[in-house]
Amino acid sequence: MMSARQQAWTSDSPETPLLGGDVTVGVVRSGDTVRRPPGISSPAVRVLLEHLEETGFDGAPRYLGVDDRGRDVLSFIEGETAGRPAPEWVADTDRAISVARLLRRYHDAVASLGVPTVFDGARLSEPQGLPPALEVHRDLIGHRDITVENVVFREGAAVGLIDFDLARASSRADDICNMLQWWAPWMPAEDRPGPLIDVDPYQRTRAMLDAYSLDPAERRLLVPLARNGAERSWHLMRHRALVDGGGWRRMWDEGVGDAILRRQEWLRRNERSLIESVS
Repeated sequence: MMSARQQAWTSDSPETPLLGGDVTVGVVRSGDTVRRPPGISSPAVRVLLEHLEETGFDGAPRYLGVDDRGRDVLSFIEGETAGRPAPEWVADTDRAISVARLLRRYHDAVASLGVPTVFDGARLSEPQGLPPALEVHRDLIGHRDITVENVVFREGAAVGLIDFDLARASSRADDICNMLQWWAPWMPAEDRPGPLIDVDPYQRTRAMLDAYSLDPAERRLLVPLARNGAERSWHLMRHRALVDGGGWRRMWDEGVGDAILRRQEWLRRNERSLIESVS
C-alpha cells in the first residue's frame, strides 16, 4: 500500500486560491491539500515538517510530496485564520494565550531536530551596515513568522502554525519576540491591526509568557532581542526588496521600512514598561 508521500499527486481537482501571504504567490487549496510553488526554503521546510510528524506534533501541516506541476503538497489544517482586515477575535486574550501554548508545544517538538545543515540556505545574507545580531544560543528551528494570519484556530483556540518559509536557526526567545511583535502587539497603535489598537500590550505580554512558561533567564533576553531585531529588520527588508524584488519590493514600496522605524522608536520609548512586563 502506497504511503501519502508515494502517491502520484495530480493537479486535476478544483483549486481555491489561499490569500493573505505577502511574498509567496500561487498558493492554493485542492481538496484536503495545499499546493505551494517550490522555493529556496522548500528542502528545509520538508525536513522540518517531516520531523514534526515523526515527533507526533499535530500543530503543523504534513509534508505529502510533490504534484505533477512540481508544487509542494501539504495537508490542509481545518480551522479559522485571520484575514485582512483582521477580525475582532484577534483581540481576545484567551486566543493569544493559546498561541503561546501552541508555540511552546512546537518548540518542545522541534528541539530534538537541532539545526540541520539544510537550513544553511535559509540564512539571510548580511547587507552592508547591518547591525550584528545579539549572540544567543540558537539551537532550534524557529517559525519566525507568527503573524495573526499564520495561526489556525478551532473553537477559539490555536491549533496550528502555517507558512514555515522563514523558519531558521533561533533561540526560543527569538521566536517568542516574533510572537509578541504580532500578538501582544509590540508596535505602535497606528501600525496594529484595527482590533488590536486598544489592547494593553503589557498585560497581554505577561499572560502569554506565563502561558508559555518561559524561564526568567530567557525572559531577560526578550526586550534586547526585540530591539536588536527591529534594528536589523530595516536593513534586511530593504536588502530583500532590492535583491529579491517581488512581494518584498511591494511591501517596501508600501511603507514597511517606515513601519519598522516606528517600531524601533516604540520599543525604545517603552523599554522600561516592556522590561517590567516580561519580568
